[in-house]
Amino acid sequence: MSDVVDNLLSQAAQARRDHRLSDAKRDLLEAVDLCRKAGTRMKLASALTSLGQIERDLQEKESPRQHYEEAVAIYRVEGDLLKLAHTIRHVGDILRHEGQRELAERSYREALSLYRGDERTPPLDLANALRGFAILQDDAGEIEEARSLWEEARGLYAAVKVEAGVVESSRRLALLGRQEPGE
Repeated sequence: MSDVVDNLLSQAAQARRDHRLSDAKRDLLEAVDLCRKAGTRMKLASALTSLGQIERDLQEKESPRQHYEEAVAIYRVEGDLLKLAHTIRHVGDILRHEGQRELAERSYREALSLYRGDERTPPLDLANALRGFAILQDDAGEIEEARSLWEEARGLYAAVKVEAGVVESSRRLALLGRQEPGE
């Protein structure tokens, strides 16, 4: 059973890379179903996050968040803090896109707390969480906090040599430099 699920997850990942999103979704729905029947919770959480990502790619509205939130519940019980933080960050991104600022802020703060509390945190994961939170704070007019978040994100992106992240952070900081706090 585990090999079948692993194969479906692998096929779905390849289908996404090939921009065959409906094929990826089909494989992930099957993987989720098999995981539910087998009771393999960690694999289920992984399949749910992948399914949520595909549905986000497909511009679906409700189901992506539901999949991520179910995965969050599993990771909380299982105690995988880095996967929990990563998944909560994605929930924050979805909530931000939905315009649910307070819930998004709660998600980002929790994800950042989990990441900062674990020395195994990959710098890129922390940078991506900072990025989402910086966008949220900038959109809310919280200029000083946004500036601080972008500066930290830029440093992390530079450290792991993600040029696109450095460029975006620098661009956002330049735009924030033109604004006064409280504007």
